Amino acid sequence: MAKILALDTSTDACSVALSIDGVIQEDFRVIPRQHTRQLLPMVDLMLSSAGLQVKQLDAIAFGRGPGSFAGIRIATGTAQGLAFAADLPLLPVSTLAAIALKASREHNAERIVSTLDARMNELYCCAYEMRDGLPQALDKEIVSSPENIVLPEGDNWFAAGRGWIYLDSMSAAVQQAVCAPELDIYPAAGMMCELAVAAFARGEGVSAEQAQPVYLRDEVSWKKVADQKKKGQ
Repeated sequence: MAKILALDTSTDACSVALSIDGVIQEDFRVIPRQHTRQLLPMVDLMLSSAGLQVKQLDAIAFGRGPGSFAGIRIATGTAQGLAFAADLPLLPVSTLAAIALKASREHNAERIVSTLDARMNELYCCAYEMRDGLPQALDKEIVSSPENIVLPEGDNWFAAGRGWIYLDSMSAAVQQAVCAPELDIYPAAGMMCELAVAAFARGEGVSAEQAQPVYLRDEVSWKKVADQKKKGQ
């Protein structure tokens, strides 16, 4: 099996994990505004504890978003730098999928709506269903105002992540379809390692140049501008 390092700085949490033949070690810290200073020392500590150098890894995974714009850039840039220097493939991992996997592991959840607080009275959101032990997205990741959130059919959805602070602003249908939210489920590198191992086995690694962050809000803004241009033609 593969040796994969994972990094995440998409929220106030900063985490590093290492999977060696499927056994995962993780360093997880909630350290707001310290990611730039702490991430590389955490990587060095993780690798030295395992007696490994970066070039001995098979791949590097990172939380590609959505999440904090600055945080996503830190993890993406660090992963790209490490991978480029060691000629390793990168595995971009969804932060919302990592939340869903953590909800499944810690709460036995099978149908999960993962969220993150996107600020400006908006949230990042995606619904997942556990299949063969891994979360499968049932729709696209979105950034949305709370009142516009719509869930797939069914009830007893497990509500995971900080975006559920906006629950009271959501529709009655959404409020009735979810369980009491678990707000303090962060994306974590340990979960990303598990997702990355599966992605690596499927041959989904990309080069450092090809690895891109996912912001969502930038994409929405671009679409709005494009639509306005079309209307003006």
